Amino acid sequence: MTQTVLLVLVATALVLLGWWLVPTWRRWRGARVINCPETNDPHAVRIDAKHAALTAFGASPELRLESCTRWPERQDCGQDCLKQIENSRDGCLVKSMVAEWYVGKNCSFCGKPIVADGFADHAPALVAPDGTTVLWKDVRPETLPEIFRTHRAACWNCHVVESVVRKHPEVVTVRPGRDQLIH
Repeated sequence: MTQTVLLVLVATALVLLGWWLVPTWRRWRGARVINCPETNDPHAVRIDAKHAALTAFGASPELRLESCTRWPERQDCGQDCLKQIENSRDGCLVKSMVAEWYVGKNCSFCGKPIVADGFADHAPALVAPDGTTVLWKDVRPETLPEIFRTHRAACWNCHVVESVVRKHPEVVTVRPGRDQLIH
C-alpha cells in the first residue's frame, strides 16, 4: 500500500512538473532571427529552451542562447539580442516571420492564395528572381529578410511542378501558345 501511495505521489509530481515545464520549453524552442546589436545585421539564434523551462519556476525564465550564426567567433558576446526576443510579440520566431510574409500573398504561378498555416507538410516556396523555386525552410534563417525583399511567393504544389520541370524537362510538355503544363 505504501509503495502504491509513493508511486501515485511521484507520478503526480511528474505530471505537475511536465505541466509546468513543457509549455515554457515549447515557447522558447525554435529558430529566431534577430538584428545583432553589435553589427545590426540579421543573424539566426536559438534559445536554450531546456534551461529556460528549468529556470521558469515562479518567475520569468532565465534566457540564454544555445547557438548563434556569429558563433564560435563571437560566442562570448553579451547576448544583448535577448532583449529583442523578450520584447518581441512572437519572440522573433522564424515561423512567425514567414507566416506573416505569406499573409495575403498568392502563388506567382497558379494565382491561388497561399495558406499561412500547416507548414509542416506542404511548406510554401519562394521564387527567386531567376525563376527557380526553393522552400523557405531550405534557406538559412538569417537570409530570410533579404530573400523576402527579392523573391515572390509560390505554393507547394507549383514548387513541386517547377522542380520537376527544372530537373526532368523531358517528362513535361508545354502546349504551344499556352503557359500551362501537361503532366
